[in-house]
Amino acid sequence: MDYKVVFAALETVCEDNNSPLCGPSDLPYGTVAKRLVTCLREIQEHGHALEPVVASLTAVYHHYDFDAQTPGNGYRTLVKVLHACILHIIHKGRYIADNCNGAFFRAEHNASEMEAYCSALCQLRALVHLAQRLINDNECGQLYSQQDGDLTRRFVQEYSSMHKACFYGRCLGFQFSPALRPFLQTVVISMISYGETYGKQQSRFGMAALSLLTSGKYVIDPEMRGTEFERITQNLDLHFWKSFWNLTESGLITGLNRIASNTVQVNLTLTVPPLPLRLPLASDPNLTATVSPPIAHSGPGPVHMRLISYELREGQDSEELLAFSRTDPHPITTSHLPGVQKLPHSPWLLIHFHGGGFVAQTSRSHESYLRSWSKELNVPILSVDYSLSPEAPFPRALEECFYAYCWALKNCHLLGSTAERVCLAGDSAGGNLCITVSMKAMTCGIRVPDGMMTAYPATLLTTDASPSRLLTLIDPLLPLGVLAKCLNTYAGIDYHTVQPAVGSNSLSTLGRDTAVLLGDLTQGASNWIHSFLDPMLSSGGAHSQSPLERRSQSSETRRTSTRTSTQTSGDHVVYPQGFEPLRAECLAVVHQTSSPVFRNPFVSPLLAPDNMLRGLPPVYIVASALDALLDDSVMFAKKLRDMGQPVSLTVVEDLPHGFLSLGQLAKETEVATEICVARIREIFEQENPTPALRSRPKREVA
Repeated sequence: MDYKVVFAALETVCEDNNSPLCGPSDLPYGTVAKRLVTCLREIQEHGHALEPVVASLTAVYHHYDFDAQTPGNGYRTLVKVLHACILHIIHKGRYIADNCNGAFFRAEHNASEMEAYCSALCQLRALVHLAQRLINDNECGQLYSQQDGDLTRRFVQEYSSMHKACFYGRCLGFQFSPALRPFLQTVVISMISYGETYGKQQSRFGMAALSLLTSGKYVIDPEMRGTEFERITQNLDLHFWKSFWNLTESGLITGLNRIASNTVQVNLTLTVPPLPLRLPLASDPNLTATVSPPIAHSGPGPVHMRLISYELREGQDSEELLAFSRTDPHPITTSHLPGVQKLPHSPWLLIHFHGGGFVAQTSRSHESYLRSWSKELNVPILSVDYSLSPEAPFPRALEECFYAYCWALKNCHLLGSTAERVCLAGDSAGGNLCITVSMKAMTCGIRVPDGMMTAYPATLLTTDASPSRLLTLIDPLLPLGVLAKCLNTYAGIDYHTVQPAVGSNSLSTLGRDTAVLLGDLTQGASNWIHSFLDPMLSSGGAHSQSPLERRSQSSETRRTSTRTSTQTSGDHVVYPQGFEPLRAECLAVVHQTSSPVFRNPFVSPLLAPDNMLRGLPPVYIVASALDALLDDSVMFAKKLRDMGQPVSLTVVEDLPHGFLSLGQLAKETEVATEICVARIREIFEQENPTPALRSRPKREVA
């Protein structure tokens, strides 16, 4: 939509509401009407200031796209998010203008909604100003500020001090597909509820995991939800983050996922001992190279994997493969069942590296979409359960993934494949590992894969400022504090800050707590119902004020904090015309990624010299326009293209980081997953992979 139309509509709706609310009226709303008038005037002020800035961004942001047929970069995304916020305000403003005289009009609720979006608009105005700074300070076409350390430092500092709670309350997920907003609300409420009992001796790990889904007070009080989520994510304990996201590994959740996903005939967990491998050289198959087992940090150790195959194939039920199985006794395969026909080896093999910020999750939490892929592509899939940080920082995960790749090439006959075509696939951190494993294969002189599909990959593991990284201030799934913590621990920094868990967070503990979980369900549901019947009791004494009182008190605190911060620190970004964004009640501590480890090409492949990337197989990147790592994908694709390397970039709309794990939640995520499958199929079906493959000019909307 044309930005001029959007801002004109915003001005009109503000005037349409100000006239009846300011003039003589029979409206009985009193102070609520005054709040609405004040809010609408602030929105008008923001709109007047934003329109020329958006005009300047719109005039140049196409220079930062991958190509003319693939529009997508952080500047476009910021304008898109700003438009989404304004459109919500316009929709709400029209509703208020049409219904404020109605008998059933909820004045307090609508005033709170408008105030929340006014706060969001204020913070987005600050982000757009920061984006302007990036455009002015960077070279044309460059999305990252890798040379200007001061600009990156100021970006991190702004994140640390800016108010973010408004994006986690009433405005939660406004920028994403509407079908995903209930899921995002569930995640946020779950994390807050889990945080209430995290680390307390009287709390069972499993009990907290379910109670986080049954806390009704955060459903009926969005302001409290936003404040608490901001508090948790401002200074996040990494172990809390790891244990929360590892809840997806619990037997209860994975069991439900398996019921909802495709049934497969082979699902084996394997443990491969750390033995040296000998593989033929790509340049001369008569010569071999020795691949050592992973040794970083903890010495030689086994590598864990999962084999998934929709249909049973030759080798998958062999005693040689079952000897690697982690299940004792060995699982009974479908070859012993009547009517099951064993298929010949597949010419294809898919090797998968899961995401999770290098610190969380395993193949188990990604199993749902892997089962679907195995069916749709009719291919065996080997997913690697690499060791996680901070216990196993770089380069342990890379060593294990590379060793698993080499082992798969050498033992493909056990996996049900001849490996005529081998594809790597991964999301986020797994996308990074796809690229770096291929780089390592080239370095060692062995066969490289025939291609790789990377979904929203992390190619620059630093906190360097970019327009899409500004989204970490509003993204509930990837806040900058979380991103920085994951990156630092992968680099081996801040290891000492991770404290042992109270009790155990292992999957076996979750299994033992299943009975407690189910027993807590009734009590949790009862609490949830009571929270609706008696909001005052559900909120507790500390939150017993009305929403109006809480907002008034919080606003005054933030404004006081703003005055204090601008008076005591000269490091904040100077905003124009006396504008100042809202500030958080407590500052976040975000450590910049300053270690030389982050510049290692095998950590940040975007920084790799051309000679380390030349010779990579075709890279198919599927990114999201609303992902904070979007610019990683755009810049890496540009770098490969400019080198003459085969690369394809597809940008999908309206989805968050991690959309592969959300495939069954919305039509948009299903379409995005289908795009990923189509890219993998292209790799398998290509006749003669050559560097002639260039960008694929398509913009697919999910």
